[in-house]
Amino acid sequence: MDIKWLEDFVTLSRLQSFSRAAEERHVTQSAFSRRIQALETWVGVPLLDRSRFPTTLTPEGRRFRETAEEILRNLLQSRAALTVSSPGDLPCIAVAALHTLSVTFFPQWLSRMEKAAGMCGSRLLSDDFHNCMAAIVDGSYDFFLTFYHEAVPLLLHPSQFPHCVLGQDSVVPVGHSLHQAHLGSSYPLLMYSSNSFLGQVCQCPQAQAVLPYGADTVRHVNENAMAEGLRQMVLAGHGCAWLPRSLIEKDLETNRMVVMGQEIPLEIRLYRKAEHTRPVIEQVWQASQQIALCK
Repeated sequence: MDIKWLEDFVTLSRLQSFSRAAEERHVTQSAFSRRIQALETWVGVPLLDRSRFPTTLTPEGRRFRETAEEILRNLLQSRAALTVSSPGDLPCIAVAALHTLSVTFFPQWLSRMEKAAGMCGSRLLSDDFHNCMAAIVDGSYDFFLTFYHEAVPLLLHPSQFPHCVLGQDSVVPVGHSLHQAHLGSSYPLLMYSSNSFLGQVCQCPQAQAVLPYGADTVRHVNENAMAEGLRQMVLAGHGCAWLPRSLIEKDLETNRMVVMGQEIPLEIRLYRKAEHTRPVIEQVWQASQQIALCK
């Protein structure tokens, strides 16, 4: 039994709507429905009365809701107790970060934080956009380090998940310098999965005007959403792609890659879960805001 099933069930019990609950849990409605069904299979009885609208709980579902809420509450309390530092331990922060930022930005940011807020331990989840979102929403992580562009909606309530802008980056349309003579609209495109953050940015009108990601021109799709994977494909001469400038600075400086058009600016944002208020989190947050103001 997956703990996320309990969280899904409690959310659905509160909102009484599959679509709204799926949106809050940052999964598709079909995936959310499958998880609820899996929980019912595990429990062994129907938990929902699907003949009524809005969604209501069966008598067994109402009893199980109390159990689910108590389990989640006890787990959260236990985790909080276990993460309280012992006298000799460093306080620790948990950060979910997009793959690229975990490599190009996080190490330097952590160093600046420690200079301003003191030494701390860290736990880093380097993952895709949706998994990082889920990690901060469900409270597994304190912070979310992400790119931001207006083409990609970020459904985090400002009062529950405030943010500050830590820096700037951009995505650059590039190809291998040895294939420069072939660069153009007919040159094969390498792209990210359509539901990834950079995949969505690369489908915005501004990006389409430079490198149109039409079905007839795409040669390779990197399903794991890692920009480093596409970087290696470009360097191997397989095509052109949008890549974060911070990831390819040396490739551009050494002329291993050439820029094919206008780049698209991105913000680097840090979101925090407001209900996490341990002293180290407050110190890191205050230091981050000061750095943001000094940019």
